[in-house]
Amino acid sequence: MAENPSEPIHILLVEDNPADVRLTEEILREVKLPAYLTVVNHGEDALAFLRRQGQYTRAPRPDFIFLDLHLPGKNGYEVLAEIHSDPTLRTIPVAVCLGSEAEKHRLERYQLPVDCFFIKGFDPQQFLRVLTHCRAATNDASSTCR
Repeated sequence: MAENPSEPIHILLVEDNPADVRLTEEILREVKLPAYLTVVNHGEDALAFLRRQGQYTRAPRPDFIFLDLHLPGKNGYEVLAEIHSDPTLRTIPVAVCLGSEAEKHRLERYQLPVDCFFIKGFDPQQFLRVLTHCRAATNDASSTCR
């Protein structure tokens, strides 16, 4: 998250469903979290944003990524694999949006902390928990196993 807790954090939401984008925007307003939300709806755009390529050359480095797994084109699994393999990107906390608990097994190789998963339709308290705990767990993991 931002270095200064009073500064807004920058969240990259990789989501192709407009209803889920609206839900995330509503939750951000409800929890009164000072944040900038950037939305991309394709895996290719997410990677271009993160690498500051094409139309995203001036994109800020996000403090946090919410990643849907089911995207058109390059899917969330492929995006996560590229983030995980890039030393400059893998330090950004990524919370993965699952359609169901059954999808977790496909993500075991990334050794994501347990707090970095959530099921679609999450509530405001779960949103804050994911932001707080996933970031802490990612920072701990980056110094050991990443």
